[in-house]
Amino acid sequence: MLHNAYGAGGTIRTVVNQANAMCETHEVEVVSVYRSREAPVFALDPRVRLVTLTDLREDGSRWTDPAGTNSRFWRKTRRFRTPLAHRHDFRYKRWDPLVDAAVIRYFRAQRDGVLVTTRPALNMLSAWFAPRKVVRVGQDHLNLGSYKPGLRAAILKAYPRLDVVGVLTRADLGEWEAALPGVRIVRVANGVPPRLGVPDGSDRSPTVLAAGRLNGQKGFDLLIEAFGQVHAEHPGWRLDIFGEGKLRARLTAQIEEAGLAGTVRLRGLTRNLDAELDKASVFALSSRREGLPMVLLEAMAAGLPAVAFDCPTGPREVVEDGVNGLLVPAEDVEALATGLSKLIGDAALRETMSHAAVATGGRYAMPEIAAQWESIFVELAGTRYPPPRPS
Repeated sequence: MLHNAYGAGGTIRTVVNQANAMCETHEVEVVSVYRSREAPVFALDPRVRLVTLTDLREDGSRWTDPAGTNSRFWRKTRRFRTPLAHRHDFRYKRWDPLVDAAVIRYFRAQRDGVLVTTRPALNMLSAWFAPRKVVRVGQDHLNLGSYKPGLRAAILKAYPRLDVVGVLTRADLGEWEAALPGVRIVRVANGVPPRLGVPDGSDRSPTVLAAGRLNGQKGFDLLIEAFGQVHAEHPGWRLDIFGEGKLRARLTAQIEEAGLAGTVRLRGLTRNLDAELDKASVFALSSRREGLPMVLLEAMAAGLPAVAFDCPTGPREVVEDGVNGLLVPAEDVEALATGLSKLIGDAALRETMSHAAVATGGRYAMPEIAAQWESIFVELAGTRYPPPRPS
């Protein structure tokens, strides 16, 4: 179950990858609480069922309403404060009691199988309301230390009711095990579809690529500031940022004020990020905090060396400094600019790191990741649904 399967975030991408990999041998259903467009950004295998619990956008309007309008009579229920613990998840500000009821009805209707939820609000609702006969798996795609005290307290109270909690990195695993002794915690990374090949350096353009939601977490304001310094040294290179979000207008203004219009481009959403990765030469990760960045894994698989902030918690898990990319101190704009300039100015180094990046990306290929999840699901289902005794 996803907050919005029609969006373009890393959690959505990895869930789609997992569903597409597992539908070969299992019945798979992806459930979306909200719906923001006609069709999902990421293509689902036709064998995967897509179920949408409401006909609402995240602002409470119907997804078919013209922009700026809201035909929904019950939208005022969003003003009511829920007594449920999941109100601490920042996404809950976009929910309302009727949406809560739709989610809980879906949970209560399940008779068997494995229910996987993918963010704190959904994990907590599953913990408190999903039937015990269903195997309940809560995935956490950020890290425990990034959550505010109210949400953290609610999580630690609810998650022991789940059958297993899945986290993305070794650092997360230790942190969660210390916070939830006796609760089963598993580490399974995000997975990327296997690639048939990657282009060599001669087929790539002088482009640094970044991607993610245009919000404060992703740190694109820091990246744009850093690229201003890079541009002064390497005027032939450009920066392309893919994604949408609430900070688009602010980032556009920052680009124009820095005199980088045409050099730094906000490219919006793309349904084919793989093709864009194949054209670029360097990947930049400027996040202030992360889980295990899906787009970083995709960039590595595409042979892009990365320059990444050493933020909590994911980049250090993937980027080996000086081997397949460069790790620089978190939120250090000068260091980010220096790292980008180093890779831009050394084609031989980029080529060496590109080969290492491909090898790194291979360790996160979806067949391997899907097999890890399948092993966990089969084990848990075996304890919940033991085979009948011979008569």
